[in-house]
Amino acid sequence: MKKLLSLLLVCNICILNAQKKPKLVVGIVVDQMRYDYLLRFNDKFGSKGFNKLIENGTTYENGHYNYIPTYTAVGHTSVYTGTTPKNHGIVGNNWYDKFEQKSIYVVDDANYKTVGSESKEGQKSPYRLIASTIADQLKVAQDFKGKSIGIAIKDRSAILPVGHTADVAYWFDGANNGKWITSSYYTDKLPNWVNLYNTENKLKLDEYLASPWVTSKKIEDYTECTTDHNYFEGTFHNEDKPIFPHNLPSLKEKNGNYSLLKSTPFGNTMTLDFAKQIIKNEELGKDKTNSDFLAVSLSSTDYIGHKYGPASVEIEDTYIRLNKDLDDFISYLNSKVGNENYVLFLTADHAVVQVPHYLIDHKAPGGYFSNRELQKKLIDFTFKKYKSTKLIENISNNQIFLNRKEIGLLTLNIETLENELIEVLINYKDIHKAVSAHTLQRTEFTRAPLSLVQEGYNQKLSGDIIFTLEPTIISNGYVKGGTTHGTGYNYDTHVPIIFYGGNIAKGKAIKKPVSITQIAPTISNILKIQEPNMSSLDILIEVFEKDKE
Repeated sequence: MKKLLSLLLVCNICILNAQKKPKLVVGIVVDQMRYDYLLRFNDKFGSKGFNKLIENGTTYENGHYNYIPTYTAVGHTSVYTGTTPKNHGIVGNNWYDKFEQKSIYVVDDANYKTVGSESKEGQKSPYRLIASTIADQLKVAQDFKGKSIGIAIKDRSAILPVGHTADVAYWFDGANNGKWITSSYYTDKLPNWVNLYNTENKLKLDEYLASPWVTSKKIEDYTECTTDHNYFEGTFHNEDKPIFPHNLPSLKEKNGNYSLLKSTPFGNTMTLDFAKQIIKNEELGKDKTNSDFLAVSLSSTDYIGHKYGPASVEIEDTYIRLNKDLDDFISYLNSKVGNENYVLFLTADHAVVQVPHYLIDHKAPGGYFSNRELQKKLIDFTFKKYKSTKLIENISNNQIFLNRKEIGLLTLNIETLENELIEVLINYKDIHKAVSAHTLQRTEFTRAPLSLVQEGYNQKLSGDIIFTLEPTIISNGYVKGGTTHGTGYNYDTHVPIIFYGGNIAKGKAIKKPVSITQIAPTISNILKIQEPNMSSLDILIEVFEKDKE
């Protein structure tokens, strides 16, 4: 009888634990992290960091972005809103605004002022985001109690995840400032503890810049990458070769002073260090009634990946260092919040393609594409056909915006013009697909890449024609070194999705294809709140399914 009562008591405790919502949710987005980094660097990670999350959490091995374009602002927004650009309104980092007829930056907002420095880097807000995020929904569900905070080196990566209702978002103001700042959208002044932290942290930032960036292990042990010196890698200003050691003290002045830290692994270290201070000073996870939310984005991986590419020694060293920083952060959460009191998810905002020159050198396809040459080709066509050089208003983000005023003056049929231009595009070197806005509005595509284009097409904001490039073709802006992302190919869409902590199922590796837009409804379910207003409703149920003992 005693044994039966004991078993019933254990079962009841399990049920209560399963129903208990976390006191804190931590979202970590590693900027530009390919899924295969978890496999390539697995041995270097040991039992810490990423492997600790995998061993004690639920990992989705086949998680993908389900739209084009795969850019930073779009990725962060899609993770936290649970929907795609066609709905949430964030269609790029920068995009051509056809109403204002100029290029705009996603979070620029002159209505607000910088808080924390004298620069203009804080004139930002989330006003262009039209969907709610998980953090917004948590605020609403708790009558705007509990805290919601975003942090990243990049302003867009701090602001967009926590949406409209956040208590605050912080980003890094480099140059000569070296401070964490915010916008008057959130507050009129920094908390006293942040001011104190900024002052004391300057000494640590100076320490990072006082010594060269050297590999954390012996360079001959870096066997998961190519050789260190390659012509197709970028360099810092005033640096002759892209090789270790990178002499930060001599590079500081010519590379934006404290901004130089963004393109080193120490940018991730200082971000996670500040995140720890936020948890401590804001007492996140300590409210007995309400849950808190912390969105952390690690931006330096993107800066380094763009400059050196995914096969570089720099990327391997960056992830080895990040693994240690991540392990320290997990340990901090466990000690300050309690490992059963928080839920953490980790993903990426996009991945990245190998440097085309690197591929070409090994006889694999790759190349570079010029928007300027394409624009000249299209203008030549419209001049020969219609005696006008004004029909093409803008080409950016693989989209063509047509000049409505000129079309009206020439009394042209816009759909006829679209189709004629598509015929030119599809016969143009390195272009894979082209589709008009009218076709996207009338047809539902079910297969990539056009289905991904459709998910990224916003009827109000996007261009009149969208085109995609062939695999491993990137902008010729990178022809002198480095690489980029933005496509719907697997090298840009395949990212980690890991859930950890609280009552998350442990040691599960799920191989079925899943989408990053499933993260938001899953976290919403864990928090027992309404999912974001435009979110997918497709929950990742495996995080709740524990193996029978």
